[in-house]
Amino acid sequence: MDVVARLATQSALVIFSKSTCCMSHAIKCLFYEQGVSPAIVEIDQYMCGKDIEWALGRLGCSPQVPVVFIGGKLIGTATTVMTLHLDGSLKRLLKEAGALWL
Repeated sequence: MDVVARLATQSALVIFSKSTCCMSHAIKCLFYEQGVSPAIVEIDQYMCGKDIEWALGRLGCSPQVPVVFIGGKLIGTATTVMTLHLDGSLKRLLKEAGALWL
């Protein structure tokens, strides 16, 4: 869990992802289209990737990827991110965290 906490605070927007996951790709594209440059943690490319995946599960994330942190706070998985995007509150969270300036 310490690794997840440390990685989650390395940038205003952090996405825990797997390089082969189509939903991870979709979430990354959503943020890129918003003009945001997230820090991407491809857990399948980390030696401790299974530990990170286990820690994300312990935080209540199911599935374990993609998982988004904004401003160091757990936002959730793709479903939560899409809900926030559709109701307009995702941009507000990004602006408050300093990930989006416009």
